Amino acid sequence: MSAPDFTISPPLGRNLERVQQRSLIVGAVALLACVIGAVFAPHQFFRSYLYSYMFYIGLTLGCMALAMLQYLSGGAWGIVIRRITESATRTMWLLLLLFIPILIGIPSLYSWSHPEVVAADPILKHKHLYLNVPFFIGRAVLYFAGWLIFAHFINKWSHQQDAGGGRQLARRLQLLSGPGLVFYGLSVTFAAVDWVMSIEPHWFSTIYGLLFIAGQGLSALAFCIALLVILSREGGPLEGVIGPAHLHDIGKLMLTFTMLWAYFSYSQFLIIWAGNLADEIPWYIERLRGGWQWIGLLLVAFHFAFPFALLLSRSVKRSGRTLVRIAALIIIMRFVDLFWQVAPGFHQAGFQVHWMDFVAPVGIGGLWLAMFLFQLKKWPLMPLRDAHLQEALAHGGASE
Repeated sequence: MSAPDFTISPPLGRNLERVQQRSLIVGAVALLACVIGAVFAPHQFFRSYLYSYMFYIGLTLGCMALAMLQYLSGGAWGIVIRRITESATRTMWLLLLLFIPILIGIPSLYSWSHPEVVAADPILKHKHLYLNVPFFIGRAVLYFAGWLIFAHFINKWSHQQDAGGGRQLARRLQLLSGPGLVFYGLSVTFAAVDWVMSIEPHWFSTIYGLLFIAGQGLSALAFCIALLVILSREGGPLEGVIGPAHLHDIGKLMLTFTMLWAYFSYSQFLIIWAGNLADEIPWYIERLRGGWQWIGLLLVAFHFAFPFALLLSRSVKRSGRTLVRIAALIIIMRFVDLFWQVAPGFHQAGFQVHWMDFVAPVGIGGLWLAMFLFQLKKWPLMPLRDAHLQEALAHGGASE
């Protein structure tokens, strides 16, 4: 039996066009508001922008990692979300452009960028060989170069596979994904250290990069689930294609990453608290007082405990309506987690929130979503020439 045609239908194309246009307008207006706010509070603009940017670069990289993971391991779960993850990777050029404000904001974000501060601090003097502006920019260029190269070949060979098929391309994608995941793990770890951990350069954690890797995987899975459920609703292009077993598989992965994030978070906390070293504990002391502790408790409850309890249920993982709500909650809590990572480093006196902390995610997100939808419309919603497509579709049990 031949694979059905999953190309974007004209009605869906028009709907996506409207959503894309509205996202672009909302994003542009929100970013314009932030730029106006930057005139009056430039330091706050860069802080709000940084934590917002970290979510979207993490979502994009998480999607790329999921695509490579599926090429290595196989499984129906990855085939049905492949076009979503590939479309997300093609937003990397936009994220490279959106990284420019962070480069401009280096003096506002990072104390180690000021020579007079470094000269007066023995610890920063010791770290200056690594924490200096030229090397910081050079590492960022290396990260983006690697991400763009892997994203380019993943999309190029996948497109060629759709055009002509052939197991040779599938094998080529598999061989690319091994080194790709290694580079992903190393680059995300170093980027997390550079862009977030160095906000407080006296503090360090050897598990910090793993927190971001788990968070990115969780963000990507939640986004894929939400979009997959929306596209498979009545009248949608994937109606009758995405079945309970597909959702169950991706729901199990989301449960895994929820536990992984919690494990890394607790391990970091336990090791640092038990060690009780003067260089390590200030990071948690700042986040466990002055109102920040309530954000921490919110993360414990709604980033881990509540989703974990719900996702233990098999019936919940097979229900698109319930699963999409859990995914939406996880996406919200990912923003909260990144805000908790970034903001206390600038507000040690106590909890503070600014209107740009809400508007900046909308601004970057509007542009990102518009670019994502533009890319999603380019290709069929399923990899038509994948040798395992029919098996993956049959696995879903959509008729159940």
